Parts: sequence; C-alpha cells; structure tokens
Amino acid sequence: MSRIADDRLNGLSTWDFSRYSRHLLLPEIGVEGQKRIKASRVLIVGTGGLGAPVGLYLAAAGVGTIGLVDYDLVEESNLQRQVIHTEDDIDRPKVASARDAIHRLNSRTLVVMHNERLTSQNAMDILKGYDVVVDGTDNFPTRYLLNDACALLGLPVVYGSVFQFEGQASVFDAKNGPCLRCLFPEPPPPGLVPSCGEGGVMGVLPGIIGCIQACEAIKLVVGGGETLTGRLLIMDGWRMRFVEIRIDKNPECPLCGSHPTITELIDYEEFCGVKPKEEYPVEHITPAELKARIDKGDDLQIIDIREPHEQALYAFPGAISIPIGQLARRSDELDPSKDAVFICKIGQRSAYAIQIMEECGYEGKMLNLQGGVNAWAREVDKSIQQY
Repeated sequence: MSRIADDRLNGLSTWDFSRYSRHLLLPEIGVEGQKRIKASRVLIVGTGGLGAPVGLYLAAAGVGTIGLVDYDLVEESNLQRQVIHTEDDIDRPKVASARDAIHRLNSRTLVVMHNERLTSQNAMDILKGYDVVVDGTDNFPTRYLLNDACALLGLPVVYGSVFQFEGQASVFDAKNGPCLRCLFPEPPPPGLVPSCGEGGVMGVLPGIIGCIQACEAIKLVVGGGETLTGRLLIMDGWRMRFVEIRIDKNPECPLCGSHPTITELIDYEEFCGVKPKEEYPVEHITPAELKARIDKGDDLQIIDIREPHEQALYAFPGAISIPIGQLARRSDELDPSKDAVFICKIGQRSAYAIQIMEECGYEGKMLNLQGGVNAWAREVDKSIQQY
C-alpha cells in the first residue's frame, strides 16, 4: 500500500506528462503512480556513496520533496564513489552539493537540507512528515537509531550497506514485517568491522546498492510491486552473485515484537559500544614522540592492527602485524617487559585494541599512536601517501 494520503495527490501538468512519459506508459505506475511520486516526501540520511545515487534517481523519478541529512564536507577521496559531488564541491557541505546536483537534474524537486548530525535528540523531529526514509549511513549507531525512530513513527526505512566488494539491501518496516533488530539483535563489537574508510570499497558498488534502494523507495511510494520487506539481498560485486536471505519477524524483538520494551530512543553510541574515546582512557604517544624514541633506540614493540590490504599500502617499519580480529588469541606473542605501541589508520581501532589487551589480562605498558599512520604521514614521513 502506498504511503501517500489521498488528500496530498495533485494533478499532473503538461510538463509532468512530457517529463515522466516513460513512467506513465507503465501500467504498474501510470498517472496515479506518478501523482503519488510527485506528492511523496523521502528523507535520505547520508549523501555519500549510497545517498548519491538515491538522491539523483529519486529526483529523476519526480519525487516532490527530498530531505537530505548530512553534516560532512566533500573530500577528494569521496569522489571515487559519491557521484552526486564533483571536484568543484570539495570542502563544501555535502547537503549543499547534493542539493545543487538534484536541482540541476530536476528543478521542480523541493530539497530540504538538514546540515546536522542525526541524534536521539533531533531524529523524531527530522523524520516526522516524511513518507519513506532511506538509510545511506555507514555506522551502526545511526543505523539502529534510524531503525528505532522509523518503527516508533510507523515509517519504512530502506536499508543499504557496502564494504569492499559486498553490498546489502532490505526494507525494514515494523508495521508489516521485521525490523533491523530482528536481523541483528546486537551490533558487532566496536572496532571489529572496519569502515569503508578503513577497509575500502569498490567505487561502483554503492551505486548499484543505492539504485536498489531508490527502486525500493519508489515501490513504497507508489504502493506496488514486491519490496524487500522480510528479505535481505546480498551482492558480491567481485564475483557478481546475488543471494537472498529470508528475515522473519522476531516475536521477542524488544522494538517490534509482541511485548516491546523499547518505547523511546536510547543512547546508540552506548548501545553499540562506541562512546567517544575519552570515556575509554588509554595512554597516547604522538608521532613525534614515537619518532624520537625510535631514533634513540628504545626497545619498543610496535603492533600494527590494520588489515593486510591496509598494510600493503604502507608497512610501518619494524611493526608486528596482528590484525585486530586476531589480537585476543595472539596476545601471548607480546612481551610485557617492553612498551607496546599500537597503530592503525587514524588511532581509533588501536585504542580499542588496547582495551582488548587489557581484557585479556595483559600487564605491559601500552601506548596508542595518536592519529595513526595518517598522522605519522603528515607529521613525520611526508613521503607516505595518506589513505
């Protein structure tokens, strides 16, 4: 069933008939379906790799109002996959860059910009008034926040995620099927799943998954077709294979089950174990301090907890390679009599690695390289390319 109330449907103009003629030829969409698309309000959370194709294709389809939520600026590294932005947009707010691209494609689409971070405090106010929400985020706290807020508001959320060569898509609609918590009752341990910025992603992959999300959003708006509600579509882009997994509604789900216990938004950083790192105190060492100790000949053990493909970009001299997922079972390889310096890309996973070692009972002194190897490249060895 369409999410659009009848009192919001407007007639189509001569311009609409010309612009959307290929939709009008489809009996599954036709005039009534296009009127629903024109009256629809779709919120896209994240204007990066996933949000880029979603925004462009929904605008091209004639969605009347598109909301954009993002608080990042466009960076050069975004352009490999975030096709809504261009080189001229570097250092601009992503929502402004995306708005301009949408207006170049369809000047009659109203774009509402939310240049802010989505939080438990503002989510309900931002989401109200939209018909469909598209999840273009890249972190677990915001995914759970969106899932819970949409369930409480009775909105469907079109889910998508990408990592390296794998993509996933689904529709979580607590009114008519399972929610994200039915599929993933608990988030993975923090630091265990690298982000795209840490593990990489094939540039075209979010384009494919984002187009699938746009397709799902249009079906929800029109009220036709078979959506991905209750199904998880998994794509392996390197082997070009698709797998579909059935998702059953969990009657014990604390959000959408028979006896829900989640009736309001919670602290999602705490739920996902990713509170700001100052809440998990670790001792840091700056790149300059580490360089001075290495030059002095201090007997250090440097542990590189990055993934092998990251180390292939830059192998830190003299470091012991122990990817973070292997750290707990290989903790006995470290010598507690020597200071241990943990390094990763930007210093976040390495801070978590120190927590893992503490939980394993390791008693040696541990230091976290502040800013990771990217800071080392900026401050010590400028011949290294940051990634």
